Amino acid sequence: MAVTENEVLNALRTVIEPDLKRDLVTLNMVRNVTVRDGQVSLEVVLTNPTGPQKTRILQACEEAVRPLRGVEQVRVTAATVTFGPSAKDRPAIRGVRHILAVASGKGGVGKSTVAANLAVALSQTGAAVGLMDADIYGPNIPIMMGVKGRPDTEDDRIIPLQNHGIKLMSMGFITGDNVPVIWRGPLITKMIQQFLHTVAWGDLDYLLLDLPPGTGDVQITVRQSVYIAGAVIVTTPQRLALEDVKRGILMFKQVDVPIFGVIENMSAFVCPRCQTRTDIFGHGGGLRMCEQMGIPFLGEVPLDPKIREAGDTGIPIVIGQPDSPQAGAFRRIAAALIAQVDVLEAKRAEQAKLTEGLKVL
Repeated sequence: MAVTENEVLNALRTVIEPDLKRDLVTLNMVRNVTVRDGQVSLEVVLTNPTGPQKTRILQACEEAVRPLRGVEQVRVTAATVTFGPSAKDRPAIRGVRHILAVASGKGGVGKSTVAANLAVALSQTGAAVGLMDADIYGPNIPIMMGVKGRPDTEDDRIIPLQNHGIKLMSMGFITGDNVPVIWRGPLITKMIQQFLHTVAWGDLDYLLLDLPPGTGDVQITVRQSVYIAGAVIVTTPQRLALEDVKRGILMFKQVDVPIFGVIENMSAFVCPRCQTRTDIFGHGGGLRMCEQMGIPFLGEVPLDPKIREAGDTGIPIVIGQPDSPQAGAFRRIAAALIAQVDVLEAKRAEQAKLTEGLKVL
């Protein structure tokens, strides 16, 4: 007897989405199931087609369906869906699927270093990535990404510079080296809005916004100017930094921006000769804070001169020393971030479906 569509769906109920801990059918992630002459084809909806779980999920679906009687061939493909940033109260950037804010409560925690390496690590998963340096007063991204020069314009659009596979925009490209920006708030606001809406970002999976430290004009402007999928908070383990991080987290919550998680930078120093670990700024404070506040902990990055040296030369360590433990830390954090984006988008999809159901009723 030929296999039926219901039998296929029942088989797929055994495939569990690893982050949401529920089966694909219940999550409405299975679409377009067709059964014909022993040939079964179906689509699995993925909020992020470059996520690290993609291959694993598709393979699990094939393995669940193949043993069914009458099945001769199984074809599982990934379908991508985006969930309505244009329906929010803030505009989207055309072609950009996810806008992520990289923030910190205070300066000196290595936020730009994390943003640069995170952008590259995301790109190495196959995603299209942009990095916008929103720190107008202290732009560091040009040095860290090894880029100089002024951007061109075309049809009244600013063409972002590129390096290491990342599209880039920074005030440093406009002012040049060693030129201070002495502006009041309104000019900062205007420049941030120009970077967001006048730059030709093109099609991107992720646009990372490297925000200045604190909770001031830039954070407010970004929140009001564009739809932000969520924020990543960078901190060091010391108590002073963690206290400032709490304020930053509360600020994002008050303006309705989800927190994807916290990254603990400069977590510990490991002596390259004797391998002795020294917790210069303490250790584990970021994880404990996340547990207390109920937000995800994305991972920790060691305090290591190689990371600083890589940034000074314009070649992020994820590229310059891809096999190093330090690069591995950034790649693990990128994978954890992708998972958190997927989880949030799946929740939004479920909420949207529930809302539509209530409208029908």
